[in-house]
Order: sequence, then structure tokens, then C-alpha cells
Amino acid sequence: MTGPLREREEAHALLAAEAERARAGGGRFVLLRGATGTGRSAMLEAAAAHAAGRGLRVLRARCSPEDTAVPFAAVLHLLGPVPEFADLTPGLDDRGSAARLWRLLRSYAARSPVLVAVDDVHLADEASRRWLVEAARRVDRLPVLVVATERSQYDIDPGPAGLTHALSPSLVRTHTLAPLTDTAARALVRAAFPAAPDDWTADCVHAGAGNPLLLHALLDDLRGTPPPSPVPDTCAALYPGAYPAAVSWWLDTTGPTTAETARTLAVLEQADDAHPPPRPRTPSPRTVDPAPLATTAALLADATGADPARVAGWLTAMTRLGMLRADAQGRPRYAHPLLRDAVLSGWPGARRRAAQLAVAGAMLRRGDRVDAVARQLLGSGPAGLPWVLRVLRDAVAVAVHQGRPDDAVGYLRRALAEPLPDDLRQRLLTELGSLEYASADAPAGLPRLAEALDLPAEPRDRVRTALALGTALAGRGEVRAAVEVLRATEAGLTGHPELVRTVRTASALLSDQDQTVRREAYRRLTDTARRSPELVGTTGQALLVRYAATAGASSAKSAMARLRTLLTEPAEPLAEPFLLGTAAAVAQWADELDEAEGLVERGLAGQRPSLLHPMQRALRDVLLDITAARGDYTRLLAETETETETETGAETVPDTDTDAGTPAANGPTNADAHALLALVETGRAAQARRLAARFDLRGAPDSWELNRFLYARGILRLSDGDTTGALHDFLECGRRQSARAVLSPVVTPWRSAAARCRLALGSPREAIALAEEELRLARVWDTPRTVGRALRVLARATGGRRGLELAEESVALLRDSPADAELIAALLTQGRLLSTGGDRSRARDSLREAAERAERLGAVRLRSRAEEALRAGGARRTSTAHTGTASLTGSERRIAELAAAGRTNTEIADLLHIARRTVETHLTSAYRKLGIRRRGELGEALQAQA
Repeated sequence: MTGPLREREEAHALLAAEAERARAGGGRFVLLRGATGTGRSAMLEAAAAHAAGRGLRVLRARCSPEDTAVPFAAVLHLLGPVPEFADLTPGLDDRGSAARLWRLLRSYAARSPVLVAVDDVHLADEASRRWLVEAARRVDRLPVLVVATERSQYDIDPGPAGLTHALSPSLVRTHTLAPLTDTAARALVRAAFPAAPDDWTADCVHAGAGNPLLLHALLDDLRGTPPPSPVPDTCAALYPGAYPAAVSWWLDTTGPTTAETARTLAVLEQADDAHPPPRPRTPSPRTVDPAPLATTAALLADATGADPARVAGWLTAMTRLGMLRADAQGRPRYAHPLLRDAVLSGWPGARRRAAQLAVAGAMLRRGDRVDAVARQLLGSGPAGLPWVLRVLRDAVAVAVHQGRPDDAVGYLRRALAEPLPDDLRQRLLTELGSLEYASADAPAGLPRLAEALDLPAEPRDRVRTALALGTALAGRGEVRAAVEVLRATEAGLTGHPELVRTVRTASALLSDQDQTVRREAYRRLTDTARRSPELVGTTGQALLVRYAATAGASSAKSAMARLRTLLTEPAEPLAEPFLLGTAAAVAQWADELDEAEGLVERGLAGQRPSLLHPMQRALRDVLLDITAARGDYTRLLAETETETETETGAETVPDTDTDAGTPAANGPTNADAHALLALVETGRAAQARRLAARFDLRGAPDSWELNRFLYARGILRLSDGDTTGALHDFLECGRRQSARAVLSPVVTPWRSAAARCRLALGSPREAIALAEEELRLARVWDTPRTVGRALRVLARATGGRRGLELAEESVALLRDSPADAELIAALLTQGRLLSTGGDRSRARDSLREAAERAERLGAVRLRSRAEEALRAGGARRTSTAHTGTASLTGSERRIAELAAAGRTNTEIADLLHIARRTVETHLTSAYRKLGIRRRGELGEALQAQA
């Protein structure tokens, strides 16, 4: 027996053998069982065709729910019109009628062997079912083969007993039609689309879910969009579509409880799709781990009110059939997104939303993670239930803490759909606008913040909103608008002087992005401090200390003394980050790098990541400045996080501060400037050029960050030999800085850089004038880094004996500075001047020290210049200890020894009065040099290599 159906050979063989038995005079009752869509009807048709070909008379009947009220309706369909049955009434149980029908069948069998084919016998009327059961007991004595098909699918509401439950197994041959294997399903797809690629074929197989009905319907729908068009994930792409109609019919046959559970599972899975699980493991895809299955069953049962045991059985059965497959966590999920979408397509939106709310409630009762519950709530409608808002707000906190701002935005948007009082709506809008802006959805974030500012709120909440909106506006280059928002807020804070001071401080800080607004803001702050110091507050006074430092009107010693005093005074919580950030910036300029780092850490710890604040980015910018001051180029590039290409392939190189908020619109950031300098210093000139080319500075908004980038681009141009271009950048940086009243070289030492260009272009007088002016301003600030740098450049421009004296003074000063790169440059200048003066021995010592320090620092450019100078003097470098204890710096050795003695990083930081981050940095460097990977190896490594 042959036929078009796949993997039905056993059924074909059974029916063929029984047909031959009927031809020989011996009857049989055969029951074909199977789930909806597994091909019971097709199998019955194939059997009928085969029987007719073998000379059997075929009697057919297809049972229907509409006929259940008519006694013997199915038998009458089989045997044809029987006049004496015309006046049977519904519900009549006439044993005589059954006997007459049996005699009619015998009369047919007397003429020729007969095949009685009854499809969907589970829908037959009760009289016909009893007649067929009785036939099963007698048919073995007649040349009659009775073949019936019966739906046998596990439903949550148990169905009626099957046709043969009261018959001895010896009287019935039962065969269950199994779902298609993936191999058979692939063959069907290949037959329809011979050229289909493997992944497209696999998609079809999964969407077919082992069900011949669904797979054939899908293949019919896809004939209009053959490969390479992808198999869609939604039924809308198949419209009007045989596939969704087939899935709908499958659901209709399962009963209301099963259909609701199936759809609730689809709702649960759809919500999880926003956060896909890890890559799946590879047990058989048609098996599900018992624990995840039981968990899912309990959840669905709670959400739908169904019997948990029956739900678990249904999940197991559907997985066995192929409708469900195990995901990465072993949970039962629909075999394909298209199948899941088809399951949901017949459900109104209101029912879906209600189901998601029910699932979320069930998950909460079960104790699931708050973000998992919140994901289900995203698709539900407003509920007005207290627990809904509580869950969503808790999920926001979790998402922000874990660095998932997009998820937090979704939870907040859903929370705002709930009925809320104005004050709570105001707080949530502020948080949502802040997160939307920070996650690059600025067009949505600004209106949210503006709306929040218009709502009634407590003064402190209004200030928070104004700070967030001001930060967002300044970040887009609208500095004046930002300051006006803060001033308007200040006008409504009568009776809250501490909040007024906070707003004024924020106005001054945000004005840094625009030189005109900055002058106005600091003039206002200075005038207020002169007339009424109490109205400025601690943070305002700190800003004035910083202003004096950049204007060249203060020494580092006096600035730090004043700031340390201010740090001991009580501060308004909203204003404390301003104080800490300002003090950290000045401490970094004053070469108090560990103190600066500790202040940054305190400031960041006090920030709420879900609220925009002017100091969020400022604090991270100071952290970058600290790393750059130490010359830690590797860490600097890692912290600035940007991808560019190398000449040989792709490499990750940072150039934007993605964690520090949204950068100024269309312009480079402080992180870009630092990345550019780090790329130059580490010898990656090609990458540095690509980074510099990303920005058209002609259209960039005025800001201190643009000035820093001009300085960094000048350094790149100077290293590339474009001295004229470099000079232009340095002078433009200086012009812009002077217009902002930033005269001190603590921020950008543009004069010393321009002096080098003037000297290279043959203008030593102009070079000396620039270098002397920088030295004058540096001596006002009076730190080794600024004074040593200015002395070095003046020494180079002056030359001769006086130049050598200046260079030696520079080296002596910089040995007490944490700025190793500046010391290396000073040693280079000293070595060259010694060589020019004929003292080659001392010159070689200076140049070798410069090369060795540059090697340890990773400063490729400086190392190359030192080695070049050594070769020009007829010398070469001695080998440098790159690894082992000899390569450790003093700080690295001291920290490593304390760690080896069992001290924690926090204890070491407290003991040495440095930041914990500094301890971690030094330990990481020590591990690398000692060739170890963990803390427990430190003691042995230090002893073995001592």
C-alpha cells in the first residue's frame, strides 16, 4: 500500500493487511487515533482509496456535532437512506432499529467485502456509537473492515471516554498517528521548495510543529513568498492565511480551558521575548525538564484557574507532539514565533492585557523576581492596583542598578499609565525624562521633564526636575535656555534659601558650556558673594575657588586649603555633588590625584543614576582627567569606550564617554580629547587621525570640551609634522580659553604647545615669550606639573647653559609629581641639551631613563623619541626590566606587599590614604608584571623574584 503521507508506513501496512483479511471473509475493527491535525482523515481517505482499488465496497460517514441529537445519524450516513427510519425522533433508543441497520450492513457484505469508514467518531451521536461498538463485537464473522478515526489529544478539561473503552483489546486494532519527525517535515518542505536553504527549511519545520495540517497550510501560504524571503514571525505577513486558520481550528477543538491556557502561555512567552534567555542547551528539543515544566504549569494554572496537574500534563503532551519545545532554561515554549502569534491572533486585545495582568499577579504570589513580574505588566492595561505600581517602581530601581536604562524606561512608561496623584506623577515623569534623555531618546526626554516641571510638587522635587531639565538642555547646546529654566525655578523657592543656593550653583556649572553665559553667571555669583556671602553657600564658594584657579588668580596650596575647609561644612544633600565634583577637579589640578579620586567616588556614590544631574558627567570627566594625569593610557582608552579600526583590522579603542550622559550636540567631548591624546602617545597615529576626522569643529557649539579637543588635535598634528596646523589649533584654543577667562595652564597648556610650534617654525623670540608667560602663570598655581612643564618648554626655546639649567630644574621638580609623562618629556629635553653641550655621558643617562620610564608607561611616542635621541648620540638603550619585582614601581610594591599580607583593598586604601580605585589599579599592574592571576599568588611571587 502506498500513499502521499510521510511516516505512515506502519498504518498503511496495518490497513492493507486488514483489507486483505476482509476480502478473505474475516472482518476487523480498526481505530486510528491521533491529535488534531496529525492526518487522521487523510489516512482514512488513503485507506478507502486502497480498499476500493482492491474491490471492496466503501461506505463513508463523517461525524459532526450538529448530528448528535439525531439517533443513528452517523450509521444512516454510512448505509444510505432507509425509509423505515424516516420517523425516528431525537433521543429514541430503538434496539430494533439497530438490528435492522445491522441486517442492512450484512446484506451489503453478502454482495462484496465492505470497508466502513467513519471519520471523527468522537463526534458521533450516542446511538451510532453504541451500534459501532456492537459491530466491533460481531464484525469478525463478516467480510467487513470497519475503520474509524478518533481524536485523542490531551486537553485540560478531560474529554469523554473513547469509543472502545468498553471493548476487549482483542476485538480492536488501535493505531495512534504520531507527530511528524523533523526529518519527515524537512522532506515535505524540500518537496515544496527544492532550492530552500537549510535555515529557511528549519524555520518551516519549527513553525509546522510536527503537525501535518499546520505544515501543509504554512507551505501553501509561503508559495507567494518563497525563499530567500524569511519565514515570518507574525500571521499578518501571511494574510489572509491558511496557517492561522489551521491554528485557530486546532485551538477550537481543544475546549475553552485548554485554549485559554494555550493563549496565556503565548502571552507569557511574548513578554519574555524582550529579554531572550542564553543560547539553548541541546537535549532533545521535544523533552522538557521536569522542574521548569512544573514551574510553568503552576504559573499558568494560577493565572487561568485551571487544574495544575492537568496543565502540567498538557504541557508534556504538547511538547511530545512538537507544538512546544524546550528553551534555554528548559521551559516549554512554542516551537516558533509564528505559531505563538497564530495562537494569540484570535484573542482580543483586552483579553491579552487581562491575561498578562493575571500572569503578573501569579508570578508575584509565587515570589518571582520583580523585573520578571514587571515584564508581564508591560503588556497589561491600567489596573489601579497598589501592587502593580509597587512592582513597576521596584523593577525600575533594579534595571537602573544593573545598567539597563531601556528596561527602566519601559517600566516607567507603564507606571505612568496607572492612575496617579500629581506629586507622584511629577516624580515619575522626572525619572522617565532623565532616563529617556540618557539613553539617547532626547526628543522624548525633554517634553517629559518640561511636563514634570509644570506639575505641582514639593520644592525639593521641583529643584530635582529643574536640574534634570537644565542638564538635558545644556547637553543639547541650549545653555542659555538651561540657565533660564533654573532661574525661573529659583524665583519660586521663596523660603528655601538652601535650595536657592543649589539652583544658583547649578546655573554657574551649566554655564561652562557657553563662554557668554559663563561670564554672566560668574559675574552674578561673584557679586552675590561680595554683597551677601550667605546666599552663595558652600558650593557657590567652591565654584569661585575653581574660577580663581582657572583665571590664574590663586595658588594650588591656598585653593586646596579653602576647599578642604568647605568640605568640612554641612552641605545641602542636593548640592553636595557640586561641592565634591568641584573640589575633585581642583585637587586633580593640584596634583592631589588620590584625594581627587576619593572625592569623585564619594560624589558618584551619592548620585541617583535615574535622575539627570549636572555633576554626573562632570565627575566622570574628572575621573578621566585623573587617569590622564597619571599617564595611564591603557586604562584611559578602556574607559572612553569607542571602536575604530586599525590598519590591519578592527580594534576596540575608546573615544566617547558613554557612561557620562549625553555629550554636547554635534561636538567632541572631554573623553574624545583624552582618547585622541592617548592614541597619539601610544603610537596609534592612524586611529587618532580617524577619530579627529569624525568632528567638523566649524559647526561645533562653544564649550570647554571643544577647547580641549582643539588642544588634543594640535598635539596630533604636531606629532604628524603639521606644525602650522598644530599652531593654528593651539592659538584657537588659547583665544577661546582667554575669552572664558581661563588663563591658567592647569586646564590646557596651550602656550607651551604653541611655543614648541613657534620654535620649530623658526620664531624663537615668539616661542620664548609664550613659554615665559606660561611659566609666570604656572608659578602662580605653583605645582610641580605645571611649573615643570613650563620650565621644560622654556629650556628648549632658550637653549645653551641657561636652557640646561631650566631643564634640570624642570626634572628636579617633576620627580615629585605624579605626572610621569611630563617627567619623561623633561628628561628628553635635558638629554638633548646635554648632548648639544657636549656632555654625552650625562645625556645618555637622561635619555635612557626617559626611554625606560616611557616603556613602563606604555608611552610609545616618547619612547621612540628617546631611542631616536640615543641613536643620534651614538648610544643605545640598555635592557629594561619589563617583568618581575624589579619592574614594580614603589607604590606597586608597597600595595602588593600589603595585599600579600592579607589586607583588603579597602584596608590598604585607608592605611595609605589613597582611593580604593588606586589600589585596584596598582594591583592589576603588579599582577601583570609578576605574571600571576590572583591575589593568593602574590606572596610567593614577591619572594621568588626578590
